[in-house]
Amino acid sequence: MNRIKDSGADGVALQVTKAVRAAGMVEETDDGDITRRADVRVFAFDGVLLVIDLDHVSTGEIAELVAAAANDTKSIYRAADSKPQRAGNGFQVQLPPAKDAGFDVSDRAGTHFTPGVVVITKGDGPRAKAASRLGADLVSLRQAQIQ
Repeated sequence: MNRIKDSGADGVALQVTKAVRAAGMVEETDDGDITRRADVRVFAFDGVLLVIDLDHVSTGEIAELVAAAANDTKSIYRAADSKPQRAGNGFQVQLPPAKDAGFDVSDRAGTHFTPGVVVITKGDGPRAKAASRLGADLVSLRQAQIQ
């Protein structure tokens, strides 16, 4: 698990290299040159951030994922646009609504991912187990959408 980090004036971010590569949110040449960085939207729920690739997930599929997360957590906060960014040897994603979802700098955060979707779950505190379960459920829902 990585930790939420302060990213200066941009707010907070999470290192998500493996997740965004596997979700197809970034593409690189064999030399490491970036050929695509997805436009993503980050949705916030209690203990969960849902990062969606706007080019590869339809509006209807987004609505289904957001409704499932809101129903499970009995919460929904703001959503904000973002983009994966090069950070060191990998990638991070800015998380504008992270504080709304209860994330603070240095909190541990897990990731669940599938094509077009990365779910970031709070790794500490009383809701951690429920958040992780929801992350896995949202990945399963997304996998059913793309079959």
